[in-house]
Amino acid sequence: MCVAYPGTVIRTNEDGGTATVDFGGTTLTAKTGYTRVQPGDHVLIHAGYVLQVLRESDAAEMEEIFREIAEMEETGKSG
Repeated sequence: MCVAYPGTVIRTNEDGGTATVDFGGTTLTAKTGYTRVQPGDHVLIHAGYVLQVLRESDAAEMEEIFREIAEMEETGKSG
């Protein structure tokens, strides 16, 4: 199964083809391809590539869903 995950662009890199993206304290460099991004943009990342820029509300909703999944997994492991 493949999962795309939302993150926030911290900066665009001088090479013009990548951006540094934050995922709640973990950062990675993602290729931007033809997707124009700027610092502060919420983006959807899969396999190291920016798939699209998200509306802030959509990014927040996705992050909440992933948080809920993580909580369910933790609850299942402890029981």
